[in-house]
Amino acid sequence: MVVMTKKFFNFCLLVLITILICVLVTPTFANIPERTIIAQGGESQIVDSQKLYESGRFAEAVQILQQAIQGYQRQGDSLKQAVALSNLSLAYQQLGDWEKAQLAITKSWDLQNNNSKNLAVFAQTLDIQGRLHFLTGKSELALTTWKQTEDIYTRLGDNNGITLARLYQAQALRNQGFNQQAIKQLEQVNQTLNSQDDSLAKAGVLLSLGDTLENVGELEKSRLALEASLAIYQRLKSPENIALTLLSLGNNARIQQKKSQAIAFYQQAFNISPLPLTKVKARLNHLNLLIAEKQLAAAQVLIPEIQSLLSPLPPSRPSIYAHINLAHSLGSLNNTPTSQIAQLLAKSIQQARSLKDIRAEAYALGNLGGLYEKTQQIAEAISLTQQALILAQSSNAPEITYLWQWQLGRLFKAQGNFTGAIAAYDATVETLESLRTDLVVVNQDIQFNFRDNVEPVYRESVALLLQNAGNKPDIQTLDKARTRIEALQLAELDNFFREACLQGQRVILDQIVDQENPNTAILYPIILPEQLQVIVKIPQQPLRYFTNNKSQVDVERTLAQLREYILEPDRTEEAQTLAQEVYNWLIKPIASDLANSKVNTLVFVLDGELKNTPLPALYDGEKYLVEKYAIAVSLGLQLLAPKPISESPLQVIAAGLVEPPPNFSRFPPLPGIKLEFDLIAQTGASTKKLLDKDFTIINLEKNVNSLPFNILHLATHGQFSSRPEDTFILANDGYINVLEFDKLLRSQSATNSQILELLVLSACETATGDNRATLGLAGAAVKAGARSTLASLWHINDQSTAVLIGEFYNQLVNNKVTKAEALRRAQVKLLTKYPNYNHPGYWAAYTLVGNWL
Repeated sequence: MVVMTKKFFNFCLLVLITILICVLVTPTFANIPERTIIAQGGESQIVDSQKLYESGRFAEAVQILQQAIQGYQRQGDSLKQAVALSNLSLAYQQLGDWEKAQLAITKSWDLQNNNSKNLAVFAQTLDIQGRLHFLTGKSELALTTWKQTEDIYTRLGDNNGITLARLYQAQALRNQGFNQQAIKQLEQVNQTLNSQDDSLAKAGVLLSLGDTLENVGELEKSRLALEASLAIYQRLKSPENIALTLLSLGNNARIQQKKSQAIAFYQQAFNISPLPLTKVKARLNHLNLLIAEKQLAAAQVLIPEIQSLLSPLPPSRPSIYAHINLAHSLGSLNNTPTSQIAQLLAKSIQQARSLKDIRAEAYALGNLGGLYEKTQQIAEAISLTQQALILAQSSNAPEITYLWQWQLGRLFKAQGNFTGAIAAYDATVETLESLRTDLVVVNQDIQFNFRDNVEPVYRESVALLLQNAGNKPDIQTLDKARTRIEALQLAELDNFFREACLQGQRVILDQIVDQENPNTAILYPIILPEQLQVIVKIPQQPLRYFTNNKSQVDVERTLAQLREYILEPDRTEEAQTLAQEVYNWLIKPIASDLANSKVNTLVFVLDGELKNTPLPALYDGEKYLVEKYAIAVSLGLQLLAPKPISESPLQVIAAGLVEPPPNFSRFPPLPGIKLEFDLIAQTGASTKKLLDKDFTIINLEKNVNSLPFNILHLATHGQFSSRPEDTFILANDGYINVLEFDKLLRSQSATNSQILELLVLSACETATGDNRATLGLAGAAVKAGARSTLASLWHINDQSTAVLIGEFYNQLVNNKVTKAEALRRAQVKLLTKYPNYNHPGYWAAYTLVGNWL
């Protein structure tokens, strides 16, 4: 009989924990936890294969298991043969040989179906089948399989098995981008174990919970879970698990910019771990942090120690990845001889081949190709990259595949092969789209740098498309280019939330313009390294584009200076000069066409630094842009079908803080909010006010869930940031983080069929010095489930805000205009009717994001 022994359970849990940690310190994506089933009786071959498997020597484990299977077949022991076949499938999975892995698991099923079933073995085989589903891109099927596994363990009364099955389900949910569901699952398991005595299971769940919370940016909750896990491991005197948890705590501290704490955790992990490989990981994390902080002298000191630790390690996948990790670090230092890095990578390739580990070989070969790319050995780099790509595709490793497709695209471009380069970039983008949920599973700050590893793919692809097309790109090329920029917007938001948050039906903006809003033009400015390209859609006309020979550096410098001057009242002329320059880039080439087509609204799908630019203040030499056009910003990809706000009466929940609570004294009072709310009410809009002490998180949630409304108006201090944890609004009892918006409004959407038409954030601002802060603004709209968001790029005088907001609502209620036009009229009123507020600093910051109708 085969049973899940306590020893086996502890081994499974250790492997699970190791893999959850490894994802943060090695250059690879999270894999599902591996399991090895031990037949009762301790047959030497099974035990030997387990040891080989644990050490990452999978090809050798395959050989031993094949011998064991033949022996069990001769003995007529079908149950042990089935167990060995399941283990064989696991080993083949690690080697990326999916066909043999499926064949082995199928044979195991056949043996079990032809005999009386042992439920424990059946459940364990289901676990392995679930893992195979997971690794071959069938996450939903894996989740279903692991739910079946949990049901069987429940029937068996096997609490350890139930715990593991739920941990695996959480992994499947994370892999689909459902981090919040994964957290809920882990919290439920943790609650079940909470009243029990200390155990590896209890600590392991807390560790997994801490890592998942970190992925969604809930860093303090993550830290508390990790510390609780560490305390249990310390009481259990489990040094390796203590070390792994310290690594996670180090990563958490690093994300929070607590560099000295992170280094201390890595040092503790190094000191306490009994395993050389974990010591290497701790040192590599430490080294990567020092390099990121430009502490190059300290980094140089660590390198010889890491090399001495790596040298005696036996070949295994973890040691191969450690070699590659070190090669990356040495390459970042720029003073290491290329030959030394090449030797490291060549050793990795050799070890991968000795282990017959296709995935590891693909990663090592591609990295060597990247090294040759840096040294301009293009032909050799292409050969290595193509070999790596074939292996990565054959082992179903899309997270590696896209890297080598991208590398191949760059190499073909360097070679002048534009057709091959475009094809390679197209394949890269297609792979990234398939990886969309995986990209947000792995923490962006430690493992996966979005700005370095994803964003450039889209930009370089667009640049290549337009460059190859010359001065007259066809309609298909232009459409492909703008679609790719829209896809980048979507990927940025997914990365912002670490969750695949935009899953709704796509609405083509051209259809809105041509069919429902024929006086609207859409502009796609695209900032490329040496040019600023603008693709334009004018109603009832084909796409067109024009080019400005301005480098990215020049564009970003001008935009930053424009914003700086607009905020200084005594520099109006300088601001107008820069505003006219930007106008000439974006609008002047099509000004006559816009006039001839009677365009009155401009919708921008903005790129890069343009997202923080006050577009209404662009200047043609006589008038500001807002005097001629209503202006809105779109993400390009919409969740909800467009609907004019004038079709429904306005019902507003307005919450505001005139006096911030005492413990938030750093925020000044906002006395103008009372006038702002009075002006809203005077328009005739149905308004529920929550002021000061009435504006608590609980009270807001209560009103949101009980009252009909289509506008949520929040007049309080707040901040938009490129980090979701730093994007918040202030209530009387604390911060409401952007990550909590969906929780706040989730039950409202279930009880109220009316869609939130507009979220107004009238006193918030973008984070100082954060050039991607409007991600937070767009994120607020997404998390609120709103068609549109109205907010400001910087903090404005609250008296002028009251006037502008009051006029905005007046136009919506009494003149039934679009949201974009209502905002334009309100801005023009400040410009022309209020001498004290006519400077752009008072009105140009307001931005409408989303549906402009």
